[in-house]
Amino acid sequence: MGSRFDENDFLACCGSTRFAKEMAAAAPFSDCDTAVVAARDIWFNKVDVNGWLEAFSAHPQIGHMPSQNHKSPAFAQWSKGEQSTALSTATDSSLQELSHWNARYREKFGIVFLIFASGRSSSEILTELKRRYENRPIIEFEIAAQEQMKITELRLAKLFLAKADSTIATKATDASKVEAPTGKPSHIPSRTRPPITTHILDIARGCPANGVEVLLEAWKGSQPRPHFGVTDKGGWVFQGSSATDKDGRSGQLMSMVDALNPGTYRISFNTGKYNPDGFFPFVSIVFEIRESQKWEHFHVPLLLSPFSFSTYRGS
Repeated sequence: MGSRFDENDFLACCGSTRFAKEMAAAAPFSDCDTAVVAARDIWFNKVDVNGWLEAFSAHPQIGHMPSQNHKSPAFAQWSKGEQSTALSTATDSSLQELSHWNARYREKFGIVFLIFASGRSSSEILTELKRRYENRPIIEFEIAAQEQMKITELRLAKLFLAKADSTIATKATDASKVEAPTGKPSHIPSRTRPPITTHILDIARGCPANGVEVLLEAWKGSQPRPHFGVTDKGGWVFQGSSATDKDGRSGQLMSMVDALNPGTYRISFNTGKYNPDGFFPFVSIVFEIRESQKWEHFHVPLLLSPFSFSTYRGS
């Protein structure tokens, strides 16, 4: 069963009422990838110009704090966090210049300057603001819509991450009570994709991470499962590797099987090669799949910034 969210949840991702209603009608979604596909279609094909303007107006001016009276408290909270780098790198003079150019931008285009601000410094944003100020209004309006979609994708990822965090204890308890099935449950269809998949969103650049090498391994060591701080030479066995495409999704990492072998798996990302100046030379995530979960799909995305990363599991 997919994660269930309501209109208020989707309103936190995008300030368009029409968008939130359409997303709620399309839910539930099996994972964040599915939600993003639906969001793109709704935003670009079903939300009209008035809906776009409503979404744009929900955002605070860059360099300003979001209104605490916003109809979605989560929207205001996330907006504040996404501007944290810009605000922490700003000086009194740069904030004054940002305010000046924001006013010029609004006067020319009639909308707030919208940019995927997460991980960007105030100087980077100001440079981009000045560059985009030279655009024709029709071009800039389309760019603003694209930037809104980037913000929406990031917030959808946060939404699924929060959902996973709130239910992980319950899932662990339920899994311990489920008896291992002897055969494939009748309600589970044959797979249309490998049982383990991943994708990476580069939140610093505001786009999917293209060309990141991904490696999947399974634990076959002398112990039933790996232990923290204990090495077991030859314990990890190669399952498959690939590189992310322009959408940040990896290719096939393992064979297309209906029943996944229970056990411990490790998925590794060559983040150092993708971003040589980043903090992490590589990132590995170890997870365990139980007998009762072998029919499920496991999606392990990575939210990547220069100095941090986070993950969530989409089932």
